[in-house]
Amino acid sequence: MPNAIRRSPLALAVLLAIAGCQKQQPSPAAGAPAAPSAATEQAAQPHPTPSMAASDVDLSGIAKAEGGKTVAELFAEREALAGKSVSVRGKVVKTNASIMDTNWLHLRDGSGAEGTNDLTVTTTTELPKVGDTVLVTGSVAIDQDYSMGYKYPVMLQNAEVVIESPGS
Repeated sequence: MPNAIRRSPLALAVLLAIAGCQKQQPSPAAGAPAAPSAATEQAAQPHPTPSMAASDVDLSGIAKAEGGKTVAELFAEREALAGKSVSVRGKVVKTNASIMDTNWLHLRDGSGAEGTNDLTVTTTTELPKVGDTVLVTGSVAIDQDYSMGYKYPVMLQNAEVVIESPGS
């Protein structure tokens, strides 16, 4: 893949959409007004969170990483942590493989409220499975905007991922 494509936010957004990271729109009923296009809706909304609800994943018993942060703490302290290496333990609730030569995953640990309970992580290590408990350590990046609705107030980039417990 050419370097120009790897660094293009638009190319990243298109690849994420192809990888299934985009909300699916139901077909309108006969005679019903057409729903807004996916592009219009996505431009108005931030990047969709994983379709798996927190209630669908057992988040009990997830201990905070020694010397690390919870997902909620990472959101709350994001400005002070920008550019620093941080560890977070959580359960994988969504994965996307090999987008722009990078694996993407979403973690939850049971902390935080809607909007601050889901952490996006990028890595080049082996992609864990949904349900795995992992310890991730990566560089905190804030206010990442890949355009087309893919905005991340906080994320861990270039993370090392250690699978501590496989999911069921």
